[in-house]
Amino acid sequence: MAEASNPQAAAQLGNPLRFLSAILDHANREKASDIHLRTKAPPILRVDGVLRPVNEYPMLSLTFMEELAQTIMAPSHWDQFQEDYQVDLSIGLKGIGRVRVNVYYQRGSIAMALRVINTEVPKPDELKLPDIVNRLVDLERGLVIFTGATGSGKSTSLASLINEINDKYAKHILTIEDPVEFLFTERRSIISQREIGVDANNFAGAMRATLREDPDVILLGEMRDYETMEIALTAAETGHLVFTTLHAPAAAETITRMISVFPAAAQPTIRSKIAQNLYAVVAQRLLPRHSGEGRVVATEVMTVSALIRELILDPLKGKEINDMIKKGSLGEGMLSFDESLFTLCRQGEISEEVALDHASSPTDLRLKLDGF
Repeated sequence: MAEASNPQAAAQLGNPLRFLSAILDHANREKASDIHLRTKAPPILRVDGVLRPVNEYPMLSLTFMEELAQTIMAPSHWDQFQEDYQVDLSIGLKGIGRVRVNVYYQRGSIAMALRVINTEVPKPDELKLPDIVNRLVDLERGLVIFTGATGSGKSTSLASLINEINDKYAKHILTIEDPVEFLFTERRSIISQREIGVDANNFAGAMRATLREDPDVILLGEMRDYETMEIALTAAETGHLVFTTLHAPAAAETITRMISVFPAAAQPTIRSKIAQNLYAVVAQRLLPRHSGEGRVVATEVMTVSALIRELILDPLKGKEINDMIKKGSLGEGMLSFDESLFTLCRQGEISEEVALDHASSPTDLRLKLDGF
C-alpha cells in the first residue's frame, strides 16, 4: 500500500467506520455529490461533475474494502451481494446523516459508490427552477415526469417541489424510492416514505398498494418497466398527482421511450392513456456556473396541450413535438432548452461559451444573444 501524505488519514484505515465518517465529512466540506471507493486507488470525489482523487489517503487495499463492506452491510445485504455481485443500501452515521451506497464488484474486487442523503431540501428559487416548473405543485392530478441523465438533479428538483406541497397544502404525500434520497419533515402535509428492499419488495408492488393507502400526491422514484408505468398512469387517471423520473435525453423523447417499453399490441392503448393523463415533462441538464462555483440547472418543459395530445396519439407525428416545444412560449406551457440557456446566460448564471456548447441550435442562440 502506498504511503499517504497525511498520517492521520492513513491511521483511519484501521477502523472502517472511522474512515467512512472522515471521508464523508471531507466530501461534505468539498461539496462533493458522490464518493468512489475502489481497491488499489485512493478515495475519489465528484465535485461539480469532475472526479478528483483525495491523495492524502493511501490506496485502499482488497482486505480493507472487504472489511468495510462487511461492516456496513446487514447479513441480508451480504447474502444478496454474494448472490447478485451488487447491492444497494443506505446507512446512518452520527454527525453525517444517511448515506446511499451501491456496493459492486469490478475486476474481481469490491468497489463502492456513495452519496450523502441531504436532510435540508433546497427551495425551488435556490435551484433557479423556472416559474413554469414551480407551478406544478398546484396541480390536483396528472402525471409529471422529470427526465435527464444520471446526476442531472432530477431527484433534487422533485424533492424541492414535494417540500413546497408540504409547506402549502394539507395532503398525504407518499414516496416510493430506491433508496430514500431526501428525508422530509412534515409540516402541513403528512408524508409516508417507503424504501424498496426495506418497506416494499419492488416498485410495481408498492405502486399497486398506493391506491389503497389514500395518497393525494405520489412520488415514484423511477419508472423502470411497463408495469410501473401503467400503474403510474392509472394512479394519475384516478385523481392522484404523480411525480416520477425516467431516463431520456429530452422531453419529446420521453414519450417515445415510454411507448417503446410496451408490447406492440398494447401501444395504441398506452398512447391514449399517456395523452389523457400526462400533464408535463421536465428535462434537466446541470451546467457549470459562470462563477466557477457549483452548477445550475437548465430546463426544458413540455406541457401537454390539446395539440400535443393529438401529436402523442398519432405515431407518425411524434417528431413534431420537438418543434412545438421550440416554437412554444411560456404562456403555452413550453420552455425549450435554448430559451432556458438564454435566460441563464442573461442572468449571469452561465457563460455564453457554456450556453452555446449546450444549445440545440447554437447559431440561433448566438443571434439571440447578439440581440437579433
